[in-house]
Amino acid sequence: MKIKTVKPKHILKLSHEEARLFFLKHESYFNADLPSYFSFTEMLHKISKKLGASPLKSFFNARTKPDDYKGVNHTIFSNKDGKLSWRPLQLIHPVLYVNLVREITKKKNWKKIKNRFSKMKTNKNIMCLSMPVQSFSDLKDRAAKVNEWWQEVELRSIENALDYEFLYETDISDCYGSFYTHSIAWAMETKVKAKNRSNRQNTSLLGVFIDHSIREMQNGQSNGIPQGSVLMDFVAEMILGYADLELSKKLKNKKIAEFKILRYRDDYRIFVNSSEVGEAILKNLSEVFVDLGLRLNTSKTKSSSDIVSAAIKSDKKAWVSAKNYHKNLLKHCMLIKQHSDIFPNSGSLSVSLSKFYKRVLTLKQLDEGSLAVVSIVIDIAYKNPKVYPVCFAIFSKFLALIPSDRDKMALIKKVQSKFTRLPNVGYMEIWFQRAIKVKLKRVFLNEPLCKLVKGKKVEIWNSDWISSPDLKNIIKSVGIIDHAKLIEAEPIIDSIEFDLFPMASG
Repeated sequence: MKIKTVKPKHILKLSHEEARLFFLKHESYFNADLPSYFSFTEMLHKISKKLGASPLKSFFNARTKPDDYKGVNHTIFSNKDGKLSWRPLQLIHPVLYVNLVREITKKKNWKKIKNRFSKMKTNKNIMCLSMPVQSFSDLKDRAAKVNEWWQEVELRSIENALDYEFLYETDISDCYGSFYTHSIAWAMETKVKAKNRSNRQNTSLLGVFIDHSIREMQNGQSNGIPQGSVLMDFVAEMILGYADLELSKKLKNKKIAEFKILRYRDDYRIFVNSSEVGEAILKNLSEVFVDLGLRLNTSKTKSSSDIVSAAIKSDKKAWVSAKNYHKNLLKHCMLIKQHSDIFPNSGSLSVSLSKFYKRVLTLKQLDEGSLAVVSIVIDIAYKNPKVYPVCFAIFSKFLALIPSDRDKMALIKKVQSKFTRLPNVGYMEIWFQRAIKVKLKRVFLNEPLCKLVKGKKVEIWNSDWISSPDLKNIIKSVGIIDHAKLIEAEPIIDSIEFDLFPMASG
């Protein structure tokens, strides 16, 4: 049966009520993959109902506020490169998250946000293609956005080869970690209004409220915004949209008009007909960023006179053009490993492993090469955290084929021992735990979310600043673990838990 495709709706096309429901979804609250037995939706909605129209301060302790405390958000650490680099994914304190959603989706505020974004998009030569979308089909919201990447970024880039001779590409170094929260107020209120002394603490101004709310989440810190939610992706678009507006003004003043810029979040594709214009745009973009506490990533800034070739990501081209399949399972796995060494954490690596997973699912028994395949897959995961979910799904299949309980535990311990050499592996532990569900009670893991899965009492968020017993009780009593789904979860991880396109990857 053919599935009907329903076009997703961009968030700015939603009404304020629709936007509120969109942000209160599990997938919007935390937009990285989690096993199917995690869900935050019920908690978020109950908190929303409890808050009602009451100001957040009415739920505070008398002499404290959220930014007086550390650990208000819960951070899930993900190692980035199999070495010492790591990326923090944050579960924002659900009360602060709901309070921010409540404010920005008030009718008058949502209208103001739409109007500000309309102002930021007046220059048709600078196109933002990364606004969050809501899916109205069986696809997840993220899957709908990935589909748009091909249509809106790569296809448009290729089409631009008809009109332009050069493509310049760049992005922002440590984008989310470098954002200056006060710039949110500049974006929403204009810089002049936001910097007026009488307005700096005026939280009746939406931009100041958002700035203040984010600082409440991170112990008063004004550098960086939390990563890991669609809500913060949307806030990032406010800042980056403001940067687009400032760049547009600069280029207009310098009479630079013959160009096209496609921006996908902090990735920029700049199309020009002369290298002088390309360099001038990069210079002006860099100047805009200085004022926002941002800087261009010089290691990823490059130019090309072959727009068609440069339009498609190099990892995708390499995987398509190379021999990417072998009838021998071990050799097939080695081809993927070679690709991962050259293009770590790439989209094509995720796709290739998802297809490999489908092949592994058909196995009926182990052979002499099975342990080697497991070793390679775990090594890929070790250096590529983006593919933890699919790698541990493959691992779960091989684990299920091991007949001996003793041999199962021996392999589990080897894999766990390998990852203990890395710092900051909370996200890995979540998926490792899912893969070893049959041996859940016999393996100790440090990640607090993993302890919750095992039935331990753990405080995920610091709620000491909350005085309301009812609100605290919601956080404690409304579990984020769906125990029915945990019990029902099969030993072998299903593709629907991690694959954006599970039906298309077979």
